[in-house]
Amino acid sequence: MTNNINTFRNFETFSDRQSLTARALEIVINTYQESITTNHRFTLVASGGSTPKLLYEKLAEQNLDWAKFHIFWGDERYVPVTNPQSNEGMTRTAWLDHVAIPPENIHPMPTDEADPAIAAQKYELHLQKFFNIEKGEYPKFDLILLGLGDDGHTASLFPHTKALTVGDRLVIVGEKDNHPRLTFTANLINQGRKILFLVQSSGKENALNAVMAESEDADRYPARLITPNATWLITP
Repeated sequence: MTNNINTFRNFETFSDRQSLTARALEIVINTYQESITTNHRFTLVASGGSTPKLLYEKLAEQNLDWAKFHIFWGDERYVPVTNPQSNEGMTRTAWLDHVAIPPENIHPMPTDEADPAIAAQKYELHLQKFFNIEKGEYPKFDLILLGLGDDGHTASLFPHTKALTVGDRLVIVGEKDNHPRLTFTANLINQGRKILFLVQSSGKENALNAVMAESEDADRYPARLITPNATWLITP
């Protein structure tokens, strides 16, 4: 599954995480303002990792209309929210627990079903209901945050896994080292009105170069499946 990129994705480079975070914060706030003007709400898809954590901490310091925010997650490890590996748990600790966002505006991925496939279907149905769409249609989130793994994965779309080939679902089960995860499909991510990668490139140079390459195997580097309209913020 080789894909070609005629024009590389939009990318900005920064000298440190603080500068990257300042730019990311600017993009989030601008997108929030545009979204509430147009749709009277702001739908943001959060991601895990240390780089977005700093962004979340900065967001917690902002004076925004939190009742307009609706927070979702693009992927989640299949662990309880109390587990240190939980993306939801990290986002709550760094950000959501410190602002006056209504509880019903937080939309976590369920990880309490015995079968992760049932949990994936449950979240998909939740998205369909929230966005008032039919099966086969895709919602358009206002902003989707993503990262890049040293193996070229993004969300929980890992190299050489079945999740990369699913084209008719919103949420599916991804897997790494025999541990299940829930993840948005590439097709769903690509419907985002704005997609923002936050990448600390140390240790990920090979993956980043492969994503930047004009022609490379998307099955090996799944982040290549994401639209060239995405914006990449990169720091060493």
